[in-house]
This record gives sequence, structure tokens and C-alpha cells, in this order.
Amino acid sequence: MGREELHITVPSLFRCPISMEVMKSPVSLSTGVTYDRSNIQHWLESGHDTCPATMQVLPSKHLVPNLTLHRLIHLWLHHHHHSSSPRSPSSSSPRTSYQQVRILIDRIEDENSEADRLDHLTKIVDFARASEENRRFLADFDHFVEGIIAVLSKSAEMEVLEPVITVLDLIMYQNGVKERVFSSIFRSNYQNCFSKICLVLRNGSLISKIESARILESLSLDAESKRRIAEKEELLSLLLHLITSENDPDLQDSVLSCLITVAVTRTVKARLVRLGVVRVLSERLLNPNTKPSTAEKSMNLLSMVSTCAEGRCAISEEKCAAAVVERLMKAGTEDAVMVLWGMCCVHGDRKVMDVVVKSNGMTKILLVMQSECEGHVRRMCAELVKALRVGYKSGEAAFGLGRYETKTTHIMPC
Repeated sequence: MGREELHITVPSLFRCPISMEVMKSPVSLSTGVTYDRSNIQHWLESGHDTCPATMQVLPSKHLVPNLTLHRLIHLWLHHHHHSSSPRSPSSSSPRTSYQQVRILIDRIEDENSEADRLDHLTKIVDFARASEENRRFLADFDHFVEGIIAVLSKSAEMEVLEPVITVLDLIMYQNGVKERVFSSIFRSNYQNCFSKICLVLRNGSLISKIESARILESLSLDAESKRRIAEKEELLSLLLHLITSENDPDLQDSVLSCLITVAVTRTVKARLVRLGVVRVLSERLLNPNTKPSTAEKSMNLLSMVSTCAEGRCAISEEKCAAAVVERLMKAGTEDAVMVLWGMCCVHGDRKVMDVVVKSNGMTKILLVMQSECEGHVRRMCAELVKALRVGYKSGEAAFGLGRYETKTTHIMPC
């Protein structure tokens, strides 16, 4: 038995091709081959520009953390450690697990090795995911939140930043955590945390991008914090880029929720318009594959930017009124009516009125009036019908308003 324990078969996938030892921090080159970070960095820093395993010339020396392989190695080592030594009756008790986590928390901030810090963070993420009780334990632990923010501020490694983001997302809605994270970032020397969150939004995994957007939304506790978040360099353009470049509906929903939360001032709305938000939202609304929740949030954000002059100009010029009419009966009905009402009734935009009539918008508006909508929505619909009829009274034959008059007399505006 003792001899068997001395000969452990290590899966070849877990060995670094350079050192042939189990990898501590697996990273992949552009060739797809994975190495331990310290070994491949030494190879590249020695002047080589090729992949050691394939000898291909590298178009880029960028190292991508292989988090999946890191997790598999961690699980394998954890299983080997426990299967090769007898367990005491209390080895799996909550008290022991909590004690281990206490030790990990104490080590994270002071750890000099990024590989060791990543190992500690991976274990804490697993602990947090296990149960609501574990998440409460982390949230209530003295200085844990502040310590994890310090790691976020100090680290430049994506493989460390991502588990930090995951931990924050997991515990953010525990009692008092949002306020503590808010205080640590806005009222301390850790405001560079926003640049690290932007880094994850730019280069992180899909789930890390979703978690980052949720964290930004959670930090928008008041008007001042919303303004300060929206004013961060490149943040708005980065969020808009994610909506257009990523097709994942969960990511789009998270990003849209974040933008809706921070777009509360005229300055932010105008800046979003300059960055092309009307075009982006119109594309989402016109895409038949856009899921209802994404369409609703797109319509909500569109109604928000329509309250500023820049937004109304973009809606008129880019003809997104057709997209609004298209979604009028499907998603975000109240916001859609508000956009059309503002453009046609309040500001008398003839371009938008043209599009509404040509897109069969009158029929849809009349149908909305007959649905179970709120009273103020009905009133806006009635005013829209009146504005469209009055606006085109002299040319109603050309726009088909006479046809609406005869076919919809049973629908009485309220």
C-alpha cells in the first residue's frame, strides 16, 4: 500500500510540456498549447519567439489563462490529497471548512505569488458557490470585503481578477456588502478598481463580463455614484461595444440594466447618443432573434435618451421609429408609446410621424388603447391618434388615414 502511494499517475494533460511537472498556473499560447506560466515566461523572456512544443513562430506572445484546466488540476490535487491520507471524523465538518477559509482570507491580500493567490481565490469561490450560508459567512467576516477589493486594486493578472469579480458578485447582495464595496472604492485609494473592472469587461470570460456589469449596477447606489461610474473613461463605450459584439442574451441584459441604471443625467444620455446608442438599440429591436427581456430593456433605454435633444435628433435621423412601431405590441409597450408620444405629440417630428403612419403604427396604437394598459398610456395613445390625424388631415388619402377611419370606428379613443 505504501509503495502504491509513492507512484501516483499524473494525467499528461496536467503536466507542463517544458518541465513535465504538474502546472500551478496553466496559460495558453496562440498555438493552443498550454504551459505553466513561470516556465513559458522564462522561455519567452530568454528571446524565443516560438512555441516550444510545435516550434511555430508566434504571431503574439499574449498568454491566456486556462481557467478550466486550472480548475481540473485543483480538483485532481484536492481529490489526491484526501484519498491518499486517512480522514478524521471532523475533517468535513463546517467548522473545519470555515477555519480553512479563515486561513485563506488571511493569506490572500499578503500573498506575493499570484499563482498561490489564485489557488486561494479558487477555493474561496468554490466555498461561496456551495451555499447561501457560506456566502453570509464571507460577507460577515471582518475585513473580507475590504481585502478582496484591495486584491482587485493591486492585481494585474486576468486569472486573479476574474475570481475576485466572481466572489464579489456572489456576495454583493448579502446584508451591507454593497455599502462596504461602495465605501472601499469611492471613499478610499482604490478607485483604480474601475479600470480593473473595465479590463475584465474587455478581456475576461463571458461569465466574468456578466458579473462585472452586475457589480457596476450594484454600485450605483445614488445619483452621485451613478454619475461617477458613467464618467469613467471608456466605460460607456465599452458597455455599448459589448452589446454589439457579444450575442449572449444574458450579457446583453446585464449590460443594458447597467446602462439604464447609470443613464440618469442629461450629460450621460447625450454622451450615450454620441457613442451611437440609438443605432445599437434600433438593431436590437429590429432583430427578430432578440429575446423579449432584451427588447424591453432596449426600449426602456431608448425612452430615456429620447428625453434629451440629442436623443430625439438621433431617433429622427436614424429612423428608429420603425423599430419602435415594430415592437409596439411585443415588448416594452409603455416605453414605446412614450417614445412615439414624445416625438410626435410634444415635439411634432414630421419624419417620425411619416414612419409611424407608413409602418401601420396607427392600427397598433389603437389596439394598445383597447388592451389592458395603464390610464396614462391610453391617454398618450389617444393624443398620438389625434396628432397623426391632424398632422396629415390634408393628405390622409396618401397616408391611408381615411382607411383607418372607416375600419376602426369600433375602437373608441379614451
